[in-house]
Amino acid sequence: MIRNLSRLLALVLLLAVTSVSAENFTVADIRVEGLQRISAGSVFAALPISVGDTVDDRSLRQATRSLFATGNFDDIRIGRDGSVLVVLVTERPSISEINIDGNKAIETEALLEGLKGAGLAVGQVFQRSTLEAMQLELQRQYVLQGRYDAAIETEVIAEPRNRVGINIDVDEGNVAAIKHINVVGNEVFSDADISDEFELQTTGWLSFFTNDDKYSREKLTGDLETLTSYYMDRGYLQFRIDSTQVSVSPNKKEVYITANISEGEKFTISSVDLSGDLVLPEEDLQRFVLVSEGQVFSQQLVTSSEEYMTRRLGDEGYNFAKVTGIPEINQEDNTVEMKFFVDPGKRTYVRRISFEGNQKTADDVLRREMRQMESAPASSAAVEQGRVRLQRLGFFSSATVETPGVPGHDDLIDVKYAVEEQSSGSIGASVGFAQDAGVILGLNLQQDNFMGTGKRVGIGINSSRYQDLYNFSYTNPYYTEDGVSRGFNIYYRATDLEEVNVANYSTNTLGGAVNFGYPIKETERLGFSFGISDTEITTGRFAVQEIKSSPRLNDSIDWYDSTLQSDGTYSAPEVLNPLSNLPPGYAVDPPSGPGFLDREGDEFLNWTITGSWSQSTLNRGRLATRGVAQTVALEVSMPASDLEFYKLTYNGEIYLPVPLLNTWTFHLRTELGYGDGYGDTTELPFYENFFGGGFGSVRGYESNTLGPRSTPADQYDISQPVTAIDADGNPTQIGGPDGDERGYVAANNQLVTSTLDNDFDPFGGNVLIEGSAELLFPLPFIKDQNQIRTGFFFDVGNVFDTSCGSTQRNCHDVDFSELRYSAGIGVTWYTGFGPMSFSLAKPLNSGEYDEEEVFQFTLGRGF
Repeated sequence: MIRNLSRLLALVLLLAVTSVSAENFTVADIRVEGLQRISAGSVFAALPISVGDTVDDRSLRQATRSLFATGNFDDIRIGRDGSVLVVLVTERPSISEINIDGNKAIETEALLEGLKGAGLAVGQVFQRSTLEAMQLELQRQYVLQGRYDAAIETEVIAEPRNRVGINIDVDEGNVAAIKHINVVGNEVFSDADISDEFELQTTGWLSFFTNDDKYSREKLTGDLETLTSYYMDRGYLQFRIDSTQVSVSPNKKEVYITANISEGEKFTISSVDLSGDLVLPEEDLQRFVLVSEGQVFSQQLVTSSEEYMTRRLGDEGYNFAKVTGIPEINQEDNTVEMKFFVDPGKRTYVRRISFEGNQKTADDVLRREMRQMESAPASSAAVEQGRVRLQRLGFFSSATVETPGVPGHDDLIDVKYAVEEQSSGSIGASVGFAQDAGVILGLNLQQDNFMGTGKRVGIGINSSRYQDLYNFSYTNPYYTEDGVSRGFNIYYRATDLEEVNVANYSTNTLGGAVNFGYPIKETERLGFSFGISDTEITTGRFAVQEIKSSPRLNDSIDWYDSTLQSDGTYSAPEVLNPLSNLPPGYAVDPPSGPGFLDREGDEFLNWTITGSWSQSTLNRGRLATRGVAQTVALEVSMPASDLEFYKLTYNGEIYLPVPLLNTWTFHLRTELGYGDGYGDTTELPFYENFFGGGFGSVRGYESNTLGPRSTPADQYDISQPVTAIDADGNPTQIGGPDGDERGYVAANNQLVTSTLDNDFDPFGGNVLIEGSAELLFPLPFIKDQNQIRTGFFFDVGNVFDTSCGSTQRNCHDVDFSELRYSAGIGVTWYTGFGPMSFSLAKPLNSGEYDEEEVFQFTLGRGF
C-alpha cells in the first residue's frame, strides 16, 4: 500500500514536472521506480547522468533515449523531486515459453534457432515488432518453397510476474504444382530438349514419388543456371535469360513458369594461348587444357581447364594460384580466341599440421598417414591424399581439411584436419544369428585401433551350430616407419561341416601364421604370410565315397561265408575275419576306388606360404561409394607338408557414380578361385574346396549348396539270415557263432550292397567363378547414409571341378552355361551389434540339385 502510494506521488510529481519547463539543477541522488526483473545497476549503467551532474531538458531527453535503446522498457518517464532525479519505468515482459504447432516442412529446432537469432527466445525480453517481422519472414520462407497458401498466426498470452507465452500456429498449406513451363525464344533446341534438363517438371505419373512438379524458387534458379550451362557448353557464348515470370493461380495451387531467352550465335575456338607468369613449363600446363582450335566453345571445358591447371600449380606449392579463361569474341566469323591467364601468386609453405576431433586416437597415428610435410612446399594433392588416407583407416566416419593462411604472411599456410571418430571395434559378449550358422555366441575383443595406437588386436571365443573357434591376432600396420606391417595369429577351429550343407565330415585344426605387408605404391601393397596348421579329419560311419571308400564292413561284425547248397540251403558259416581273408573272387573294392582319406590318411601337418598383391582406391574403409579394390593371392603348401597343393584367388570390386544421380552408385564385384594338388598330392584336398551360394556369393541359393555333389556311401546288404546245417542235416543256428549276430551273405561270388541314402550333399570344387552387379541407392528419411546400404543386385556364379568323380552328381568342368543367376534387393545396416544384412532374391535358372532360399539374413556380415 505504501509502495503504491509512493509511486502515485512520484507520478503526480512527474506530471507536474512535464507541465512546466524544467529548470537546470544539480542531481543529488537518483531514484528508479517500477523495476521488477531488471536490476537498478543495469539502469544506472545505461543512464548517461550521474550524481553531481547538472541537468537540463536536453540531457533529460538524451537520458530517455539511452534507456529506450536498451530495449527493456515499454515506457520511461524522468522527473525531479527536489534535487533527486526520479526515473519511472515500465518493463517489457520476458518470454516464458514459445510453442510452435503445425510445422512439418521446416523443423521446430530450425524455427526456434531462427527466432533466437532475431531476439525471440525463452528468457529474453519480448518485442512485438520482432515477432511481427519474424511472422512475415516465416511466411516468405514458405512462399519460396511454393507454399503460397501457407498461413502463420501468433498469439501472445500474458502471464504473472510480467511474463508472456508465445504460441505460433503454422498452416503450411500445400506446395503449388507446376501446371506449365514455357521457354520463349528457343530455336536451336526443342522444348523437349530443354525440358529434359530441368529438375522442375509438370505433373506426371511419377510426380507422386519424385515431387518434381512441386515449385521451389531455389530449384527454379538452379534450372535456369542449368539451362545457361546447356547452351554455353554447346557454343552459344552469348546466351542470356532476358526475364522470368512465375504466376500463381487464384486458388494458389497451380504455378505457371515462363522464361524468355536469347540464344545468340554459335561460336568455335580459333586459337588457344597461355599467358601470365608460367612458373611451370608451358608443355606441362598444356596437358590440362581441354579446349583446342576448331572445337565448339564449351564453358564446362574452359572451367575444367582452369581447375586442372590450378590444381597442378597447387601441387607445386602455389596454393593461391588463379587461372582465368578469357574468351575474346570475333563477331565477324563467330570465333573465339581463348586465352588462359595464369597468376601463380607466391609459393606457399606449410607452417603447421594439426588435428582435431581425435579424442581416442593418438596424433602420431594420424600424422603417419600424411603425405604433406611441415616446412615443405604446400602441395594440394599431398594435402588431399592425407585426408583420403585418414578416411580409409576405418577409424573415422568423416575427415575434412582446411588450409587457412597464416596472418601476416602471404607465403605460409596451416593444414588443419578435422575427424569424427567412430567405433573401430568391440569388447564383450555377443549374440548373433545367421541362417547358415544358426545362433552365434561369442566373447570377443576386436579392436582395429587398439588403445588409440592404430594397431589391430583380436581375441575371440566363438561358438555356433557348426563351428567352435578360438583365436588371437595382432597386427602392427607400421612395424617400420615406412609402412611395413607385421602381425601374427594363432587359432584352434573345430567344425562340423554337415551343419552347413556340406558333406558329412568334421575337422579339428590348430594353426598359426606370421604375416608381413610391404607398400609398393600409395595404393598398392605386397603381402607375405608363413603359416602352419595341423588338421585332423573325422567322418561318420558311412562317409561319402569321395572322402572314404565304401562299402566297408563294420569293424565289430565278422564276415561269415555261407555257400548255397544244391538243396537250397546254405552251408555252415565260416568265419573270415579280417576282410583280407575273403576267398579270391569276391568284389571287395568299391567301384569308385579309394577315397581321399584312404590314400592320404586323416591327419595332416601342412606348412603354407602365401603371397598377395592388393590395391585400393576406395574412398572409405567401410561401405565405400567410390573407387577400386582388388587382391590377388597365391597360397602354396610347401613340399615338406603332408599335402602338397596350391590355391590362386582374385577378388575385385569397383564403385562408379551414376550419371545425374550423385547419391546413386553402380557396384561391380567378382571373385575367382582355382586350386589343385601337385607333387604326390593328385588333387586339391576336399576340405580346401571352394563353395558357392548365399551372402557374399550368389544370393537366393542356400549357403554352400551350388556346384558338385558328393556320392552317398554304400553298405553291404544283409540279404537274409544265415542258416547253419549240422552233420545230420538239421539247422543249428541263425546268425553268427553265438546265434545273435547276422553275417553277410555271398551270392554268386559277389558282395550284395545297397546305397545308404539318396542325399547327394554339396562337396565343393576346385574352381570358383562369381560376380555381382549392384545399383546402390540411399534410403529416404535416413540422415546418416554412411551406416546403411541398400541396392538392387544381379548375382552370377557357380563352383566347378576339373577332376569330377565318375559317380558325382551336378559336377562339371568349367562351363559358363552352368552359371547360376539371381536378382533381388539387399540391405546392410551397421548397428551397434555389427552389420545386419537382409536380402530378397529370386533365383533365375536353378538346376535339379540347387537349393533355393528367397529370404536371407545375417548379423555380423555385409553384402
